[in-house]
Amino acid sequence: MPTLPSDPPPHRRLLILLAYVGFVSLGLPDGLLGVATPSIRREYGLAPEDIGALLTAFTAGYLLSSFASGWMLRRVDVGTLLAASCLCTAASLIGYAASPWWTLMVVLGTLSGLGAGAIDAGLNTWVATRYGARTVNWLHGFYGVGASSGPLVMTAVLAAGQPWRSGYALVGAAQLAVALGCAATRRWWRDEPARVPDRAAKDAARAPSSPRWAPAGQTLRLPLLWLSVALFFLYTGLEATAGVWAYSMLTEARGVPPATAGVWASLFWVGLTGGRFAFGLLVGRAPLVALLRASLLAIVLGTALIAFDLGGGATLAGLLLCGLAMAPIFPSFIATTRARLGDEHTANGVGFQVAASTLGASLLPTVVGFLVGSIGLDAVGPALLVGAVLLFGLHEGVARREAAALQPIG
Repeated sequence: MPTLPSDPPPHRRLLILLAYVGFVSLGLPDGLLGVATPSIRREYGLAPEDIGALLTAFTAGYLLSSFASGWMLRRVDVGTLLAASCLCTAASLIGYAASPWWTLMVVLGTLSGLGAGAIDAGLNTWVATRYGARTVNWLHGFYGVGASSGPLVMTAVLAAGQPWRSGYALVGAAQLAVALGCAATRRWWRDEPARVPDRAAKDAARAPSSPRWAPAGQTLRLPLLWLSVALFFLYTGLEATAGVWAYSMLTEARGVPPATAGVWASLFWVGLTGGRFAFGLLVGRAPLVALLRASLLAIVLGTALIAFDLGGGATLAGLLLCGLAMAPIFPSFIATTRARLGDEHTANGVGFQVAASTLGASLLPTVVGFLVGSIGLDAVGPALLVGAVLLFGLHEGVARREAAALQPIG
C-alpha cells in the first residue's frame, strides 16, 4: 500500500488508511450500478432513460453537500463530517436493498448523494491541503479499487443466483464500518495540521499552511474556477457514462455473455485504478500539462476503438485504455486546485469542482440514456468519442488560461 513520504506517527497512518478505505467505499456503489442496471430495470419495469431519475436524485444530494462543503468544514471538524456522511450512505444502500418501490429507491438516492458528496469533497480538501499530487492520485486510485470491485461483486452475486439487492446490502454494511471508524478517530482528524510534504506540492503551494478560506461568492468570481468546473463536469460525465452503459452495450448490443461482460466492464475500473497508482509515481518526473495532454489523446483513441466496433478485442482494449488514460485527470486537477485558485479558495474550489463533477456524472449518462431509448445501445460508443474530443479541447483552454495567468506583467 502507498505510504507517506515521511515517517508519520501511527495515528496519521491510520487517518490516511481510513481516507483510502473511505474512497474504496465511495467507488463501490458506482461499480455496482452498471451491472445491476438490467436487473433493476426488469424488476421495476423501467425504460432505459428511467435510470436517470435515480442518478438525478443522487446528484441533487451530492450537489448540495459538495457545494456546501467549504461552509461545513468551517463549522464541523472533518472527522465528524465523514462519520455522519458515511452513516447516510450506509443507510441509503441498505435502503436500496430493502426498497419494494422504485420511487422509494429514487428518494434514497438523494440521501446517498448527500453522504457521498460530503465524503468526496471533505476527503479531497483534507488530503489536498496536507499532502501532494502523489497522495491525491493514490487516494483516487483507491476509489478505483472500489469501483473496479463493484462490477465483480455484483456479477458474483447474480451468478450465485442472488438478487441484485444482496450486492447493495453487502456494500452498505461495509460503509457502516467506515462510519464507525471515522467516528472513533474524529479528534485526530481535527488535530492533523495542514501541510504539504512532497516537492511537487511545495512548488505548487503559494500560501501559508493554515488557510483562511474565502467566502463562496468571492471564489465564484474567479474565471479559472468556471473553466475548471466545466472540465470536471465533462470529464466525470464521460467516466460515468462508460461505467453505467458499458455493460448494457456489451450484453444487449454486441452479444457478449453476461459473465464476460461483467469482467470487461470491471477492466475499465481496473485501468482507472492502476493508472492512478502509476501516475502517482510519475508526479514530478515530467511536466504535468504534458502528461495530462497525452492522457486525453489516449482517451480519444480508446473511445474511438469502442465507437467503431472493430470486434471484441478492440472494444476490450478501448475500455482498458480509457480507464488507464482517464486515471490522472480528476485527482491531478484536485491536487492543483490550491495552486490554480489560491490557498484561500481551496475548500470552496474543491467543493464546487466536485459538485460540477457530480452534475456531469448524472446528466451525461442520462442524456445517453435518452439516446439509447431512441436510437439504441449502439449510440453509447459515438457519444463517448464526442465527449472525449470535447474534453481535450476544454483542457487546452484551461492550460492556456493558466499559462497566461502565470506570465509576468510588464
